Amino acid sequence: MSNERTPLINSGVCCLAGTAVACGGESDATPESGQGSPSKDPRKLNTFFGVMVPTILSMFSIILFLRTGFVVGHAGLLQGLLMLIVAYTIIALTILSICAISTNGAIQGGGAYYMISRSLGPEFGGSIGLMFFLAKVCACGEYVLGLVEAILDVFGSDPESPVSGGIRALPQGYWYTVLYSSVVLLLCLLVCLVGAHIYSRTAFVILLVVTVSLLSIFISSVAVKPRDFVITHKGAGNQTVHYNASYTGYNATTLRHNLGSGYSLDYSTNSVMSFATVFAVMFTSCTGIMAGANMSGELRTPSVSIPKGTIVAVFYTFTVYVLLFILVSATCDRTLLIQDYGFLQKISIWSPFITIGIYCASLSAAMCAMIGASRILHALALDDLFGRFYSYISAFFLVHKLFFSETLVFFAGLPLAPAAVTSSSGNPWVAVLYTWGLAQVGFCGVCGCVFSELQQHVLSCGLWCVFVFQCVVFAGQLNSIASLVTVFYLLAYAAVDLACLALEWASAPNFRPTFQLFSWHTCLLGIVSCLVMMFVINPVYSSGSIVLLLLLLLFLHFRSPTSSWGYISQALIFHQVRKYLLMLDVRKDHVKFWRPQVLLMVANPRSSCQLILFVNQLKKGGLFVLGHVQLGDLDSLPADPVQQQYNFWLSLVDKLGVKAFVDLTLSPSVRQGTQHLLRITGLGGMKPNTLVLGFYDSCTPEDFFLQDTAFCDSSLGRTNEGEYNFGVDLPSLQAHFPPVRHVESPRWLSPEEYVGIISDALKMSKNVCLARYFFQLEGEGKDSKVDGSERTLDVWPLNLLQPGSRDYEDVCSLFLLQMACVLNMSSKWRNARMRIFLNVETESSDQGWVVNEETFRELLKKLRIRASIKIVPWDSVVQHHSQEDVEPTRALSEDFLSAVNCMLMEHSSQAAVRFLYLPRPPAHHSQAQQYLAQMEAVTNNLGPTLLIHGVTPVTYTDL
Repeated sequence: MSNERTPLINSGVCCLAGTAVACGGESDATPESGQGSPSKDPRKLNTFFGVMVPTILSMFSIILFLRTGFVVGHAGLLQGLLMLIVAYTIIALTILSICAISTNGAIQGGGAYYMISRSLGPEFGGSIGLMFFLAKVCACGEYVLGLVEAILDVFGSDPESPVSGGIRALPQGYWYTVLYSSVVLLLCLLVCLVGAHIYSRTAFVILLVVTVSLLSIFISSVAVKPRDFVITHKGAGNQTVHYNASYTGYNATTLRHNLGSGYSLDYSTNSVMSFATVFAVMFTSCTGIMAGANMSGELRTPSVSIPKGTIVAVFYTFTVYVLLFILVSATCDRTLLIQDYGFLQKISIWSPFITIGIYCASLSAAMCAMIGASRILHALALDDLFGRFYSYISAFFLVHKLFFSETLVFFAGLPLAPAAVTSSSGNPWVAVLYTWGLAQVGFCGVCGCVFSELQQHVLSCGLWCVFVFQCVVFAGQLNSIASLVTVFYLLAYAAVDLACLALEWASAPNFRPTFQLFSWHTCLLGIVSCLVMMFVINPVYSSGSIVLLLLLLLFLHFRSPTSSWGYISQALIFHQVRKYLLMLDVRKDHVKFWRPQVLLMVANPRSSCQLILFVNQLKKGGLFVLGHVQLGDLDSLPADPVQQQYNFWLSLVDKLGVKAFVDLTLSPSVRQGTQHLLRITGLGGMKPNTLVLGFYDSCTPEDFFLQDTAFCDSSLGRTNEGEYNFGVDLPSLQAHFPPVRHVESPRWLSPEEYVGIISDALKMSKNVCLARYFFQLEGEGKDSKVDGSERTLDVWPLNLLQPGSRDYEDVCSLFLLQMACVLNMSSKWRNARMRIFLNVETESSDQGWVVNEETFRELLKKLRIRASIKIVPWDSVVQHHSQEDVEPTRALSEDFLSAVNCMLMEHSSQAAVRFLYLPRPPAHHSQAQQYLAQMEAVTNNLGPTLLIHGVTPVTYTDL
């Protein structure tokens, strides 16, 4: 029972405990032995092995040994240190955001994707998660290419290699590079298949090896004597070019010459370097800050380990890079730094130290990127944001767009069902062989992968990662993809900063991270710095990545995946709305800015949909609330039945496409419930000023659900629709609302109670509208006149039931005109013609009606109401009126009511909507039925009609 009553708390406790099985659910862990296998301790990595070691190795990677000289040689020491400071400032700001988010609750697998998706929602999380996965893909390809480059420098058969000595047995060339990269990827694949724990066990040994290699560099700078080198490259026209380079040891002159920049031609890409291109290569050394966060699913206490381990690792790597920049600037001339990436091997006391360090750093960084990417993809698959169909499309589009592959999608539709077969231990061995085969032929095409298959085990994610990594190898050069990697990482970092900024600005009480060294200023600065550096590095890649991000956002938005994560947009909207509602002072209301704020009482939406759609057009940017009274007494009920109905009513609003709120109440009577809603609906200055009721008559209600295809199309009732409509699918929506009332069925509302509701609203200074025959209102697309100029709005501003009244300018009449004018201003009714009918007694002795007509025309001009005036003599109607009385309802004969109805039918039978003056209801309840009978007789068979009684001044003639 605890799982059902407190699912969110139970889930959080299970996450903290490290197992979901113990809490009665399926395990979310990713056991290394195979899919579905129980794991005794899925979270077993501490801060040092789970965060510090992978982060340090990822930030060192290939850049530490093979691109340090490249950066210092082209940019100089001063600009190189500036780049380093800028890069680490950006990642430091992002680290503050990571620490804040990671210490605000339990973190599952997926690292950065999990943080962003749970903070910004599925749209941002899914799009950024997929792009961050691609960034990891590109980074792994970069590390593999760097490793192959280092291997060929030592073992390549090219005699002109800058590295002398070694066993030169490996042939060189573009396709050989692809082959060697494939072998390295195969090795990474094996590690990924076995699991992250194998990497974590060897990572510390690799870190020791890299540390020894680093120490050998500093020792060599003192122990190795100055020496000269001749570096050979192939220049333009395949001609051999020789460069003389020197290692001087610590020398002030060398340091002074290396202080300034010296951007020149890069021998690997044959392009002239600049600050942006060099920074792009250097920044890839800073892109490993989330290596520990991506291992969040394997950490014992991620909320403690991620901030502590990441900060220590970043500070350590920054110190190493600064010392190494200064060392190479003071000991090597610019030619050696620029023309030989592997110069550290030449100046080492024992070159195998550096060679082993390069191999270990590159291989560990590649494996870390692959494992991290597989965890991100696994988390994406578990959340199922993109679905099965989009998986095929995204695999082709993203890889084609990012890596400029011109191959056809030959394998895009290949069935992947066999990949779900597993061994008895849960290892998907068929998927291993299947994906390995696809990786080998990956150069011929791009294969789509079904995300739903990846949900079964994280190993499948790793296999798909290997395949995409294979495509990255096509770039062929490390420097060629450095800009792409950097742009993707910067975009992901900006998203993390945005997530933290949104949480901070939302000011939600549950956002209380234990890490306090951040503010919205650091988050905003982090976002701006990331975006600026993206465009500084490569405007084309940056623009393309943002466009891709927007496309993914739009796709996920229209797909509307629902989740239990919470929506940061709702928190931000609430924060802003509350602030502006407090600023909306009812004491500052002015008639000049009046607008209708409508409460529409709905008994059963099945028969009221047309009226709901009409009032939505009548509100003119004002408040629109659907009200409903559930009869009952809370004392006799075990729970409030109203709370369970909100989702159905909100789904109805979504189906109809109206901009309305929903307010429900429980009351022993409809009248008392309506009083409650009139008093408490709305907030601050946004409260209803107009009550709209359906007319109380004996007409047979029509079921709108049976007429509209959106409600009766069986194809829309698919089982997964509820996922995108907060658990309310079409069959549930139809079943919730009862069938329309039969004519002979008893009513929940008596005539006295209905008239009492009208009286209550007027006493509360609310305007009242009674809507009749709106089920006959023409729907969209049913007739060519719907949007044409032939449609008319007829207004009868005189109180037709009190002929003695000739006042066309009272509050009620002006309110009637205002409502008709408001409807005429809406987009759906803009082309309709507005007609105003003035009833006059032409046979009377005085000719005052002529003056009244002129006065009324002047009034329309002052009110800026465009309408044609029709004069309707009604002497023949008035003659049936027996007398004028204070309570005219007692003196109205059936002949008079029938004559008024005939007059309306004669002049307004073809109107789209009629606006009539609603007399004030009688004071005595005994006359309620007579009052309703008179209203029914006057409007009988008229068509869509609004009977309006206004009590609010709504017109204004001054500026």
